[in-house]
Amino acid sequence: MIHEILPVGALACNCSIFGDEASLEAMVVDPGDDIEEILRVAAGHGLRVTAIVVTHAHIDHIGGAQKLKAATGAPVWMNDCDRELYAHIGVQAAWLGVPVPERAEIDAPARDGDRLTLGNTGFHVLHTPGHTQGSICLWIPAESKLVAGDTLFRDSIGRTDLPGGDGRQILASIREKLFPLPDRAEVIPGHGPLTTLGREKEFNMFLRGL
Repeated sequence: MIHEILPVGALACNCSIFGDEASLEAMVVDPGDDIEEILRVAAGHGLRVTAIVVTHAHIDHIGGAQKLKAATGAPVWMNDCDRELYAHIGVQAAWLGVPVPERAEIDAPARDGDRLTLGNTGFHVLHTPGHTQGSICLWIPAESKLVAGDTLFRDSIGRTDLPGGDGRQILASIREKLFPLPDRAEVIPGHGPLTTLGREKEFNMFLRGL
């Protein structure tokens, strides 16, 4: 499995490009910005983008989804609980002082328990509300990788002081959905350096007592 991680946009969102070597199909997770660079990297591997997945509807994760969809024709997956948040993307843009991006039509809900596939590799959708009501993570058992969005970071967790955030809920999501995964699982957070689930269980002060 090809996997490239690109920090995109002003807030350096970690956008993941996953590619299947056999089919040369690609899945892009969290195309917040810098779509030309995403397309350049995908093309460098000979990949064709066939799926776009958004971990949550904050502008730094979803801002470039429509531009990528227009360039590739790939469908967009997002959890339905973030549709209202996405409808107010203009408010988010005003907070950051950036232009309002064109909104993408969401083609499919990314629901808890859904299994997306890329070649023969399964991506399991985990609904992890707390940072936003529609936040999801993607667990890839064959790669032992967890794309965590803004639910879990190295030494931290997602902020819960924005609309739709809930501090108790995010801790419950981490305890119930992420802690059962293997400690060796590599965590790709929405921002910042990679980590492992075992490391966060041991050293992340926000997770003590879970």
